[in-house]
Amino acid sequence: MALGTNFKPQIATLLDQNGERIIGDLNHNIRKPPKDHSIIRHCSSNVWLAKSELDIGIEDLKANPEEKSKFSPTLRFGSCSEKGPKQFMEDEFICVDIIHEYSSAAMPSPAGFYGVFDGHGGIDAASFTKINILKLIVEDSHFPSNIKKAIKSAFVKVDHAFADTTSLDSSSGTTAIVALILERDLIVANVGDSRAVMGKRGKAIELSKDHKPNSTSERLRIEKLGGVIYDGYLNGQLSVARALGDWHIKGYKGNSMCPLSSEPELEEVVLTEEDEFLIMGCDGLWDVMSSQYAVTMVRKELMKHNDPMECARALVSEALQRNACDNLTVLVICFSMDPPPKIEIISSLCTSLA
Repeated sequence: MALGTNFKPQIATLLDQNGERIIGDLNHNIRKPPKDHSIIRHCSSNVWLAKSELDIGIEDLKANPEEKSKFSPTLRFGSCSEKGPKQFMEDEFICVDIIHEYSSAAMPSPAGFYGVFDGHGGIDAASFTKINILKLIVEDSHFPSNIKKAIKSAFVKVDHAFADTTSLDSSSGTTAIVALILERDLIVANVGDSRAVMGKRGKAIELSKDHKPNSTSERLRIEKLGGVIYDGYLNGQLSVARALGDWHIKGYKGNSMCPLSSEPELEEVVLTEEDEFLIMGCDGLWDVMSSQYAVTMVRKELMKHNDPMECARALVSEALQRNACDNLTVLVICFSMDPPPKIEIISSLCTSLA
């Protein structure tokens, strides 16, 4: 499914981590070290959970089905990206809250697109994917009639287009996790070990699966295709089982027997009023923090100041305090303009006495 000869890397209108519009140009950072991002100042360790992360009882807030059917999300986001202790920053991200600018197709409102791309072996693959993935989705012949097929097709197209771009280092690679929100429909597509976690009235709902080589499903797939796993690394080289780029491992386009896959796994949910926000982050965050801890922390922060940008910064700050050893990129996408409502923690004792 390689792209035609007329395909050219696109210049896209994006948003930077401060929410300002920028022009994303693929050639901006080709073969150049990224700008040195300073570590967040005034980091302080905080005790975010009064109880164990796993010992949380949340009241079942049952909503009227008619009220759920009328729910319409209002999208707003915050982002934070820091290089951490690494020498170079190889992460990229995209936040687009007006997809209509990218496509002439009729789309519902709201319509947002968000993604995190954790590069390795250089930043080329992450930058190329960030610039081109959304345009390839909305220009696919299956969009918007079959969005899942359009997303899967776009992942293959961007991977093959990257291999054909001779001005870039095709041996670099990247994970890719994207979230497409069209009215109440949320679709998450993932390749690699970045993660998307939804906060649902204080409970963490993972909407992606980490593609680690030693996970059961990935190990079986890898071994079936003749690959091997050494000390948790695919063919002794990569710590992820799926990635875009890395053409020195994939060999050539159309190699269906390659154990390193670029096929995304998709998860689709219909948003309700109980769904409060989505956290998207690279593995640098999740290596030092559980999904539930992150959701509890963001919810408490939103209840204090209702600012998703501050929430993203707080997550990165906390990860650095926990000695994160990788680049850190975090997005927090809220589905309402209001802060989360208070919830009641029900102890087993109170429940037994009721």
